[in-house]
Amino acid sequence: MVTPSPSGDREKVVSKLPAWLRRDLKVRAAQLGVDIQDAVSQGIEAWQASSRHMDPIDTAGGVAWSSWLPPGQWAALRETCAGRGMPLVQGLAQAIVLWLDTHSAPAPTRYTRRIVVCNQKGGVGKTSIAAGLAGACAEDPNLQVPVAAEALTLQSADGDGLPSEATDLLTHDELHAGLGLRVLLVDYDPQAHLSKQLGVPVVGIDDPSLAKYMAGTMRTGSIRDVIVTVEDDRFGGRLDVLPACHDAFLLDVMIAMDRNRQATLERVLEPLETDYDVIIVDGPPSLGVGMDAGIYYARRRENEAPGNSGVLIPVQPEDSSDDAFTLLRDQIESGQVDWRIQVDDLGLVVNLYDPRDGYVVTSSLEAWRQLKEPRLIGVVRRLKEQREAVRARRNLISYAPSSEQARVIRRIVREIV
Repeated sequence: MVTPSPSGDREKVVSKLPAWLRRDLKVRAAQLGVDIQDAVSQGIEAWQASSRHMDPIDTAGGVAWSSWLPPGQWAALRETCAGRGMPLVQGLAQAIVLWLDTHSAPAPTRYTRRIVVCNQKGGVGKTSIAAGLAGACAEDPNLQVPVAAEALTLQSADGDGLPSEATDLLTHDELHAGLGLRVLLVDYDPQAHLSKQLGVPVVGIDDPSLAKYMAGTMRTGSIRDVIVTVEDDRFGGRLDVLPACHDAFLLDVMIAMDRNRQATLERVLEPLETDYDVIIVDGPPSLGVGMDAGIYYARRRENEAPGNSGVLIPVQPEDSSDDAFTLLRDQIESGQVDWRIQVDDLGLVVNLYDPRDGYVVTSSLEAWRQLKEPRLIGVVRRLKEQREAVRARRNLISYAPSSEQARVIRRIVREIV
């Protein structure tokens, strides 16, 4: 059907298109900043002039579609289709596919990876996961390091121990070069567990801090002056820490009146991004405004590749962890709606797992495995090396580089980086 526009410079055409083709056309036109009607017109013109053979497009299940085309173009398309012995709908579909083929999506903008490790529930080992990820990212690229076989990180337990096939995999690691990435590890938790675990001094209550820069009460100096480099040959100066300060206990109050309070963390960290390949944030143990700022910082930015940044959620294999996870997911989903953003799920990590704790633990792990979104990307068992690393004030990756925990964390990193 064709309906002339009042001005006469366009005419409305009505046809059918497969839903997938309508979607691809809409997305590509938006990516390139082109009006859909101009894209269709260009595609029809190119298709009529082309001698290229195109495979038939599956137009079954087409749905109603309309656009505005230059006067006479629709009639000319009808004639061309008749001359080529095909339905008008097929010709239109081929014209749009040709336009899509010749107008590629723009290459994603390269952004520093931003990984926010979050769970408001205490005791899930969020801090140890964040520190381990950072260490695994920063390892010397001249080293060959053991990485757990992929199946091990996804393997459930059965009965009182690991299944025989998982036990066998413990001795079948892969060897990979260290990633050698420049990493900033942000201690966003006022309890300062991360800073203390790594032997980094906690910022004095009256000194410049992340919270003060977020609140705008610190107007002199630079946040770079607060950053501390972890002195460890394994990381070669590539691992930095932004330490915590106990003033962050008041962070929600400090930023509550900010007009764009969800953007306060980004305002402080974004200028640092050119210095790093990865920024890992050890999130706060709450669901307050500070967590909102963490969620917003993890969002997918304009033209950023999906999965480049996002949230990673450590959980425990127990029922209370499921309740906390539900609350966190609600907050993330509400933020996406309120701020019109997309936050990518990088995955779940089941931490502190010990099958000897019985059926509740093993059945909870199985429930996490069955969860399709976010997907389970790692299972870290409760072993002594992490506790020893904390006592030694060292990163696990450096303290026990061949331990099972280190090998599994390296696998997790390679799933998301």
